Amino acid sequence: MEYGRGAAQGAAEEQTTGERRTRNRVARSILDHGPSTAADLAERLGLTQAAVRRHLDALHADNVVEPRDQRVYGHRGRGRPAKVFALTDCGRDAFDQAYDQLAADALHWIARSAGGGETGQAAVSEFARARVADQAERYRPIVEAAAPGDRARALAQALSADGYAATARSAPGPAGEQLCQHHCPVAHTAEQFPQLCEAEAEVFSRLLGTHVQRLATIAHGDGVCTTFIPRADHASTTAAAAPDISGDAAQVSPHDPSASAIAPASASTSGRNPA
Repeated sequence: MEYGRGAAQGAAEEQTTGERRTRNRVARSILDHGPSTAADLAERLGLTQAAVRRHLDALHADNVVEPRDQRVYGHRGRGRPAKVFALTDCGRDAFDQAYDQLAADALHWIARSAGGGETGQAAVSEFARARVADQAERYRPIVEAAAPGDRARALAQALSADGYAATARSAPGPAGEQLCQHHCPVAHTAEQFPQLCEAEAEVFSRLLGTHVQRLATIAHGDGVCTTFIPRADHASTTAAAAPDISGDAAQVSPHDPSASAIAPASASTSGRNPA
Protein backbone atom coordinates (compact mmCIF):
# COMPACT_ATOMS: atom_id res chain seq x y z
CA MET A 1 0.00 0.00 0.00
CA GLU A 2 2.81 2.38 0.92
CA TYR A 3 4.58 1.47 -2.32
CA GLY A 4 1.44 2.29 -4.30
CA ARG A 5 1.19 5.71 -2.65
CA GLY A 6 4.87 6.41 -3.34
CA ALA A 7 4.53 5.42 -6.99
CA ALA A 8 1.47 7.62 -7.39
CA GLN A 9 3.27 10.58 -5.79
CA GLY A 10 6.28 10.05 -8.06
CA ALA A 11 4.05 9.95 -11.13
CA ALA A 12 2.31 13.16 -10.04
CA GLU A 13 5.65 14.93 -9.51
CA GLU A 14 6.88 13.74 -12.91
CA GLN A 15 3.72 15.06 -14.55
CA THR A 16 4.11 18.41 -12.77
CA THR A 17 7.73 18.65 -13.94
CA GLY A 18 6.67 17.86 -17.49
CA GLU A 19 3.94 20.48 -17.39
CA ARG A 20 6.38 23.10 -16.12
CA ARG A 21 8.90 22.21 -18.82
CA THR A 22 6.26 22.55 -21.53
CA ARG A 23 5.12 25.90 -20.17
CA ASN A 24 8.70 27.09 -20.27
CA ARG A 25 8.86 26.03 -23.94
CA VAL A 26 5.68 28.00 -24.65
CA ALA A 27 7.07 31.12 -22.96
CA ARG A 28 10.43 30.72 -24.71
CA SER A 29 8.73 30.43 -28.10
CA ILE A 30 6.92 33.71 -27.46
CA LEU A 31 10.22 35.31 -26.44
CA ASP A 32 11.94 34.08 -29.61
CA HIS A 33 9.13 34.83 -32.07
CA GLY A 34 7.19 37.68 -30.50
CA PRO A 35 3.44 37.82 -29.70
CA SER A 36 1.88 34.59 -30.97
CA THR A 37 -1.52 32.98 -31.35
CA ALA A 38 -2.32 29.61 -29.85
CA ALA A 39 -2.31 28.18 -33.39
CA ASP A 40 1.18 29.58 -34.06
CA LEU A 41 2.49 28.08 -30.84
CA ALA A 42 0.86 24.72 -31.47
CA GLU A 43 2.46 24.49 -34.90
CA ARG A 44 5.93 25.52 -33.68
CA LEU A 45 5.93 23.23 -30.64
CA GLY A 46 4.11 20.23 -32.06
CA LEU A 47 1.26 20.47 -29.55
CA THR A 48 -2.51 20.59 -29.91
CA GLN A 49 -4.15 24.01 -29.68
CA ALA A 50 -6.15 22.78 -26.68
CA ALA A 51 -2.93 21.90 -24.84
CA VAL A 52 -1.35 25.23 -25.75
CA ARG A 53 -4.40 27.14 -24.49
CA ARG A 54 -4.26 25.25 -21.20
CA HIS A 55 -0.61 26.23 -20.74
CA LEU A 56 -1.34 29.82 -21.76
CA ASP A 57 -4.10 29.99 -19.16
CA ALA A 58 -1.64 28.85 -16.49
CA LEU A 59 1.03 31.31 -17.67
CA HIS A 60 -1.52 34.11 -17.68
CA ALA A 61 -2.55 33.24 -14.11
CA ASP A 62 1.14 33.49 -13.10
CA ASN A 63 1.47 36.90 -14.86
CA VAL A 64 3.99 35.51 -17.34
CA VAL A 65 1.93 36.20 -20.50
CA GLU A 66 -0.97 38.47 -21.36
CA PRO A 67 -3.50 38.31 -24.21
CA ARG A 68 -3.67 41.15 -26.72
CA ASP A 69 -5.73 41.98 -29.77
CA GLN A 70 -3.88 41.00 -32.90
CA ARG A 71 -3.02 43.88 -35.20
CA VAL A 72 -4.32 43.36 -38.71
CA TYR A 73 -2.65 45.14 -41.61
CA GLY A 74 -4.29 45.50 -44.99
CA HIS A 75 -7.59 43.77 -45.80
CA ARG A 76 -9.28 42.25 -42.77
CA GLY A 77 -11.32 39.09 -43.21
CA ARG A 78 -14.60 38.31 -41.59
CA GLY A 79 -14.81 37.60 -37.88
CA ARG A 80 -12.66 38.66 -35.00
CA PRO A 81 -8.90 38.38 -35.34
CA ALA A 82 -7.31 35.72 -33.11
CA LYS A 83 -5.85 36.78 -29.79
CA VAL A 84 -2.10 36.86 -29.53
CA PHE A 85 -0.13 36.24 -26.35
CA ALA A 86 2.84 38.38 -25.35
CA LEU A 87 5.28 38.17 -22.44
CA THR A 88 4.68 40.53 -19.54
CA ASP A 89 7.59 42.39 -17.90
CA CYS A 90 7.54 39.72 -15.20
CA GLY A 91 7.69 36.97 -17.80
CA ARG A 92 10.55 38.64 -19.66
CA ASP A 93 12.53 39.04 -16.43
CA ALA A 94 12.41 35.28 -15.91
CA PHE A 95 14.81 34.86 -18.82
CA ASP A 96 18.47 35.80 -18.90
CA GLN A 97 19.13 39.52 -18.64
CA ALA A 98 22.28 41.59 -19.15
CA TYR A 99 21.61 44.07 -16.33
CA ASP A 100 24.68 43.00 -14.34
CA GLN A 101 26.96 43.53 -17.30
CA LEU A 102 25.31 46.86 -18.09
CA ALA A 103 25.87 48.05 -14.51
CA ALA A 104 29.50 46.91 -14.52
CA ASP A 105 30.12 48.61 -17.88
CA ALA A 106 28.61 51.84 -16.54
CA LEU A 107 30.85 51.80 -13.45
CA HIS A 108 33.93 51.09 -15.56
CA TRP A 109 32.98 54.07 -17.74
CA ILE A 110 32.62 56.29 -14.66
CA ALA A 111 36.07 55.23 -13.45
CA ARG A 112 37.70 55.87 -16.84
CA SER A 113 35.91 59.20 -17.34
CA ALA A 114 37.18 60.41 -13.97
CA GLY A 115 40.76 59.70 -15.04
CA GLY A 116 41.25 56.12 -13.89
CA GLY A 117 43.43 54.99 -11.00
CA GLU A 118 42.60 56.20 -7.51
CA THR A 119 40.63 59.14 -8.91
CA GLY A 120 38.45 56.81 -10.92
CA GLN A 121 37.85 54.51 -7.95
CA ALA A 122 36.94 57.55 -5.84
CA ALA A 123 34.36 58.53 -8.46
CA VAL A 124 32.83 55.04 -8.26
CA SER A 125 32.68 55.36 -4.47
CA GLU A 126 30.91 58.70 -4.83
CA PHE A 127 28.38 57.10 -7.17
CA ALA A 128 27.86 54.19 -4.76
CA ARG A 129 27.13 56.58 -1.88
CA ALA A 130 24.70 58.59 -4.00
CA ARG A 131 22.97 55.36 -5.05
CA VAL A 132 22.25 54.28 -1.47
CA ALA A 133 21.33 57.77 -0.22
CA ASP A 134 17.70 57.49 -1.35
CA GLN A 135 17.52 53.99 0.08
CA ALA A 136 18.80 55.31 3.42
CA GLU A 137 16.19 58.05 3.55
CA ARG A 138 13.42 55.51 2.96
CA TYR A 139 14.74 53.28 5.73
CA ARG A 140 15.42 56.05 8.26
CA PRO A 141 11.84 56.58 9.57
CA ILE A 142 11.34 52.80 9.83
CA VAL A 143 14.52 52.33 11.86
CA GLU A 144 14.06 55.41 14.05
CA ALA A 145 10.47 54.42 14.89
CA ALA A 146 11.72 51.17 16.45
CA ALA A 147 13.00 50.85 20.00
CA PRO A 148 16.82 50.99 20.18
CA GLY A 149 17.04 47.26 20.81
CA ASP A 150 14.84 46.48 17.82
CA ARG A 151 16.46 48.69 15.20
CA ALA A 152 18.56 45.98 13.58
CA ARG A 153 15.40 43.91 13.08
CA ALA A 154 13.56 46.94 11.71
CA LEU A 155 16.40 47.49 9.22
CA ALA A 156 16.25 43.80 8.25
CA GLN A 157 12.53 44.09 7.55
CA ALA A 158 13.09 47.19 5.39
CA LEU A 159 15.83 45.40 3.46
CA SER A 160 13.59 42.36 2.96
CA ALA A 161 10.91 44.56 1.44
CA ASP A 162 13.53 45.56 -1.17
CA GLY A 163 14.39 41.96 -1.98
CA TYR A 164 17.44 41.36 0.25
CA ALA A 165 15.82 38.54 2.31
CA ALA A 166 17.40 39.95 5.47
CA THR A 167 17.25 38.74 9.07
CA ALA A 168 18.74 39.96 12.34
CA ARG A 169 19.77 37.70 15.20
CA SER A 170 21.94 37.81 18.29
CA ALA A 171 25.60 37.17 17.64
CA PRO A 172 27.41 34.54 19.72
CA GLY A 173 28.12 36.10 23.09
CA PRO A 174 26.54 39.24 24.58
CA ALA A 175 28.29 41.86 22.47
CA GLY A 176 25.91 42.44 19.57
CA GLU A 177 23.82 41.23 16.65
CA GLN A 178 24.36 39.93 13.15
CA LEU A 179 22.43 41.38 10.23
CA CYS A 180 22.27 38.72 7.50
CA GLN A 181 21.26 39.38 3.89
CA HIS A 182 20.52 36.10 2.15
CA HIS A 183 20.19 37.71 -1.28
CA CYS A 184 22.08 40.51 -3.02
CA PRO A 185 20.58 41.95 -6.24
CA VAL A 186 23.94 43.49 -7.24
CA ALA A 187 26.29 40.69 -6.20
CA HIS A 188 27.90 40.18 -9.62
CA THR A 189 28.65 43.88 -10.02
CA ALA A 190 29.81 44.25 -6.41
CA GLU A 191 32.35 41.50 -7.04
CA GLN A 192 34.14 43.94 -9.34
CA PHE A 193 33.30 47.10 -7.39
CA PRO A 194 33.46 46.58 -3.60
CA GLN A 195 32.53 50.25 -3.20
CA LEU A 196 28.89 49.14 -3.50
CA CYS A 197 29.25 46.97 -0.40
CA GLU A 198 31.20 49.64 1.45
CA ALA A 199 28.59 52.33 0.78
CA GLU A 200 25.85 50.00 2.01
CA ALA A 201 27.74 49.28 5.24
CA GLU A 202 28.25 53.02 5.78
CA VAL A 203 24.48 53.49 5.49
CA PHE A 204 23.90 50.76 8.07
CA SER A 205 26.31 52.51 10.41
CA ARG A 206 24.56 55.87 10.06
CA LEU A 207 21.07 54.42 10.44
CA LEU A 208 21.97 52.38 13.52
CA GLY A 209 24.21 55.01 15.10
CA THR A 210 27.22 52.74 15.61
CA HIS A 211 30.22 51.35 13.78
CA VAL A 212 29.49 48.07 12.00
CA GLN A 213 31.72 45.39 10.55
CA ARG A 214 31.02 43.43 7.38
CA LEU A 215 32.14 39.88 8.11
CA ALA A 216 31.13 38.25 4.82
CA THR A 217 29.65 39.14 1.44
CA ILE A 218 27.85 37.15 -1.24
CA ALA A 219 29.77 39.19 -3.82
CA HIS A 220 33.02 37.60 -2.69
CA GLY A 221 31.93 33.99 -2.43
CA ASP A 222 30.24 33.77 0.96
CA GLY A 223 26.76 32.29 1.26
CA VAL A 224 25.33 35.29 3.13
CA CYS A 225 26.21 38.96 3.55
CA THR A 226 26.85 39.20 7.30
CA THR A 227 27.26 42.47 9.19
CA PHE A 228 28.18 42.61 12.88
CA ILE A 229 26.37 45.31 14.88
CA PRO A 230 27.69 45.92 18.42
CA ARG A 231 25.26 46.69 21.21
CA ALA A 232 25.57 50.20 22.56
CA ASP A 233 26.89 49.14 25.96
CA HIS A 234 29.70 47.11 24.36
CA ALA A 235 30.68 49.40 21.46
CA SER A 236 32.96 51.81 23.33
CA THR A 237 34.63 49.07 25.41
CA THR A 238 35.45 46.89 22.41
CA ALA A 239 36.57 49.86 20.34
CA ALA A 240 39.19 50.76 22.95
CA ALA A 241 40.34 47.15 23.22
CA ALA A 242 40.67 46.48 19.48
CA PRO A 243 41.00 49.63 17.41
CA ASP A 244 42.78 47.98 14.45
CA ILE A 245 40.84 45.54 12.25
CA SER A 246 43.35 45.29 9.43
CA GLY A 247 44.88 42.06 10.73
CA ASP A 248 43.34 39.01 12.37
CA ALA A 249 40.01 40.68 13.09
CA ALA A 250 39.30 40.99 9.38
CA GLN A 251 39.68 37.23 9.02
CA VAL A 252 36.79 36.25 11.31
CA SER A 253 34.19 33.93 9.85
CA PRO A 254 30.53 34.94 10.32
CA HIS A 255 30.06 31.61 12.09
CA ASP A 256 33.04 31.97 14.45
CA PRO A 257 31.94 32.61 18.08
CA SER A 258 34.78 35.10 18.42
CA ALA A 259 33.01 37.32 15.88
CA SER A 260 31.04 38.92 18.69
CA ALA A 261 34.21 40.51 20.02
CA ILE A 262 34.95 42.48 16.87
CA ALA A 263 32.58 45.37 17.37
CA PRO A 264 34.66 48.39 16.40
CA ALA A 265 35.22 47.58 12.76
CA SER A 266 34.54 50.30 10.27
CA ALA A 267 32.65 49.92 7.02
CA SER A 268 35.87 50.17 5.05
CA THR A 269 36.33 46.38 5.02
CA SER A 270 32.82 45.68 3.78
CA GLY A 271 33.75 44.90 0.20
CA ARG A 272 36.46 42.36 1.00
CA ASN A 273 36.05 38.68 1.54
CA PRO A 274 37.22 37.99 5.10
CA ALA A 275 37.39 34.24 4.71
